[in-house]
Amino acid sequence: MSRLEDMSEVLRDMCEGEVDAFDRFYARYAPLVMQVALRMLGERMEAEDVCHDVFLEVLRRGKDYNPGRGSLEAWLAVMTRSRCLDRLRRSKRIAEKDKELGQDDAASSRSSEEIALQHLEREELNEALMRLPRNQRDAVAYSYYSPHTQKELSAAWNVPLGTVKSWVRYGLNNMRKHLERRGSDRNTGVEEGRR
Repeated sequence: MSRLEDMSEVLRDMCEGEVDAFDRFYARYAPLVMQVALRMLGERMEAEDVCHDVFLEVLRRGKDYNPGRGSLEAWLAVMTRSRCLDRLRRSKRIAEKDKELGQDDAASSRSSEEIALQHLEREELNEALMRLPRNQRDAVAYSYYSPHTQKELSAAWNVPLGTVKSWVRYGLNNMRKHLERRGSDRNTGVEEGRR
């Protein structure tokens, strides 16, 4: 846990303009951000663009990072996933616009409504994730947004595999409950563990 605290200090120094701190932070976390982006986007140049965007955002928002709300890895993975989804939606919108040339305005407005709905769903899911206890939040975030299997997480965290699976299951159930309390029936993004 001291490594997490050390990297939190590095993040703070980086946001205060220390170049050495940026280099250390980047060397430590760029591989994680690239893995998540590459897996989601499938193109190295796109993934590199996302990696650049994420580290710019980290420089802007790094002072807001709170270790009590989750690990740096989970925070970066969620931020990376969000950037990738934005990029995928943008390229999909461009392709849809090309296809929609000549179609009526109703079809075009339907597309805009769907995009707005997806954005709302993502915000609700992120809020539900951030409300989880830390072990559940990290287990869910790592299971869905990192390249590691639950077995690898179990070894890295030195806990039984069943514990990791339970954290994921309880985390997803708690996210569902939060979404239901908010009156949301749009929890399609919360599915039982992928591995």
